[in-house]
Amino acid sequence: MKTVKLIRGAYKGEEIIQICFDTDSVVENHLIGFRDIQFNSSDNTWFVANTSINLSRIFHHLRKINCYVDYSDLTPKPLDFPVKKTPYTLPPMDDFHYKELKRFRRWLEEKRLSPHTVNTYVEVTGFFMRYCIGKKAKSYTKRLVESFNYEFIVCEGKSISYQNQCINGIKKYFLFKHMDIGLLELVRPKKEKKLPVVLSKEEVRTLLDVTYNLKHKTLLGLVYSGGLRIGEAINLKVDDIDSKRMLIHIKSAKGKKDRYTLLSHSFLEILRLYYKQYKPKDYLFEGQNSPTYSTSSAQWILKRAIARSGIRKEVTLHTLRHSFATHLLENGTDIRYIQELLGHSSPKTTMIYTHVTEHSIKNISNPFDDL
Repeated sequence: MKTVKLIRGAYKGEEIIQICFDTDSVVENHLIGFRDIQFNSSDNTWFVANTSINLSRIFHHLRKINCYVDYSDLTPKPLDFPVKKTPYTLPPMDDFHYKELKRFRRWLEEKRLSPHTVNTYVEVTGFFMRYCIGKKAKSYTKRLVESFNYEFIVCEGKSISYQNQCINGIKKYFLFKHMDIGLLELVRPKKEKKLPVVLSKEEVRTLLDVTYNLKHKTLLGLVYSGGLRIGEAINLKVDDIDSKRMLIHIKSAKGKKDRYTLLSHSFLEILRLYYKQYKPKDYLFEGQNSPTYSTSSAQWILKRAIARSGIRKEVTLHTLRHSFATHLLENGTDIRYIQELLGHSSPKTTMIYTHVTEHSIKNISNPFDDL
């Protein structure tokens, strides 16, 4: 009987349950099938949020493969880190605002915004409406928006990106209401200027080598070799691969733009093997119960590969796109071509890769060597 120990921990300020066990592929593969589990590559540990529901779920999940689960460490004890306070509770939506929100959704769709953007703006505007209901507000004011921003976003520890989404959504709603948003002076906070995480070529090769499933290897290889966003990869159709010109046609990408990106000769060999085995008809990557593969499934593929590879960086699917751009720049590719391949509207977005290339840093002489 395998022993698994559940211990209390913290990750990014949140209380978690760490799942500790001796290296065992059976346990690892079983954990991958557990919803909401996460993997911390910095210390090679699996974890879930520390809740009584998760404790019960993970206990029964591990018992299915006959594990002895030791959760004695999770008995109540004083914590040496702050516990997150009870989330801000919003009142339910009333019928008037529900109909208003439906009209707002239709107005956004008429503007031909992407479905993802529409869903985001409608969701955050719904939160703002419910907040206003709780405050019994009779009109929308700058102070009301600031109060919502502080109590529902800042105090709840939500990210700057989410805060910007909320402000964008509220601004769109005010435009829908024909309000002068200039008078409200709604300003979005500046994002943190973080450099992207980049894998070396050796790390990318290792990642693909430990991905044994041909479909999974092909998907990860496509994202890296074409510098694609995951949404672009899973929406790619068989006819979008132009093997004669060695190009991939990306249609209706971010900003509703089409573009071409590179088709690698080495990747084409993998792609042909994949096509012969899976025989996709329309979309290149078909889901089991849907026309396309899901983003969550792609994320699981990467998470499993990272766990096997031993890479300790914080890697996401977008890291492969960052790595593609950085390696092109290190190979001497003009940054204007890289901008076109990535589909960036502004060269400023592409310029961030000049800060993470190895060559630009390695050419600098360290003054310590002159001592």
